[in-house]
Amino acid sequence: MDDVQVKQVLNTHHNTLENRGRLLVKCVDKPGIVSVLSTFLYEHECNIIESSQYSSNPENGMFFIRIAYHGDNLVAKAAQMEKDFEEVAHTHGMEYKFSYPAQRIRSAILVSQEPHCLIELLWEWQNGDLDTDIVVVISNHETARPMVESLGIPFHYIPANKEIRKQVEEEQIRLMEQYEVDLLILARYMQILTPGFVAHFENRIINIHHSFLPAFIGAGPYERAYERGVKLIGATSHYVTNNLDEGPIIEQDVERVDHRDDVTDLKKLGRQIERRVLARAVKWHLENRIIVEGNKTIVFH
Repeated sequence: MDDVQVKQVLNTHHNTLENRGRLLVKCVDKPGIVSVLSTFLYEHECNIIESSQYSSNPENGMFFIRIAYHGDNLVAKAAQMEKDFEEVAHTHGMEYKFSYPAQRIRSAILVSQEPHCLIELLWEWQNGDLDTDIVVVISNHETARPMVESLGIPFHYIPANKEIRKQVEEEQIRLMEQYEVDLLILARYMQILTPGFVAHFENRIINIHHSFLPAFIGAGPYERAYERGVKLIGATSHYVTNNLDEGPIIEQDVERVDHRDDVTDLKKLGRQIERRVLARAVKWHLENRIIVEGNKTIVFH
């Protein structure tokens, strides 16, 4: 699929979403919250097309809900709806977010030498299965440049190591601002991010960890897994926080292995798991299916 065909797929998809909206709400649980929300949408001539909810405890727990809705001329009336909702949210102590699928999130991807997760994301994007615009790819290696530039996506090579980390991150932040990036995806980017960098993108950096966390944190997970004779290997995708590899988990998956599998086998299978776990996590973020609560996530599949 060439660049023109990709744009045609994305434009067709965009036109079908102009009258769609999503609403995420978090508040203390009490009777009538669903009624309040559905009444609000009804009064603004919107039809609920999908609704998922969860209560941590029906007696003074936290209530979480995701509503997808359709409304004629939504583009024209969305701003007024959001203004009207402020009073509802104040009355019921709601944290909330409106989003609109037609307003595509702008994503940047950071990658090092292993391209398998990047390739998966680019494939999903070309097919129209990731509702985002991939506006830039940044790498501390040149490996991925040909595949990225062949799709018309800007590629920036920034050598990185711990001695020049501050200068590297200053340049990365400059590029994030230049390309107006909303979401940053670490597709096997093998550099630790500083607290200052993470603070720029709270709950907007998604990482893939080559292990079923919290097991085998750090370097050489497959070698250590092999030495321990594990029977399951996996991958974890999570939001990045200042606690290394301990941010809110979005998605995990595993595969069964046995004594016949050597380190090479484990790495090959691990790459397959990493690809699909990261793609799912990114997709759910783009579809506004995730609410972060402390160091956990509520994910409405």
